[in-house]
Amino acid sequence: MTTPTLVFVYNADSGPLNALLDFGHKIVSPNTYPCSLCRLTFGPFGMRREWREFTKNLGVPLEFLHADELRERYGTQDAALPAVFMKREGLEPLLTRPDLDRLGSLGELKAVVTRAMTSASPGKGATSA
Repeated sequence: MTTPTLVFVYNADSGPLNALLDFGHKIVSPNTYPCSLCRLTFGPFGMRREWREFTKNLGVPLEFLHADELRERYGTQDAALPAVFMKREGLEPLLTRPDLDRLGSLGELKAVVTRAMTSASPGKGATSA
């Protein structure tokens, strides 16, 4: 059996130009930034320390992907992003865009991720949090 991996996918594309454009968008108009996962887990200059420590201590392998990397690696074209998946034999939705968009703080995200991981039984995705 494959070791489950948590896959966090941001609603942004990879690359230096996209990073620069995202940085500007977050500074100029943070309320219109289209990635709630980015908003909760990143500040203007990088990943929030609290999130980095939380994910490091989850005890499962992790992948952090941008939208274009999800398409390239898994061939997933139609996922509403941001999202969190559990990768076993394939990608199983763990937290959907609406789940993530409802969250107002990093503390809420940490609680939802913990709860979703606990409720995800082998071979099944979790229900929406």
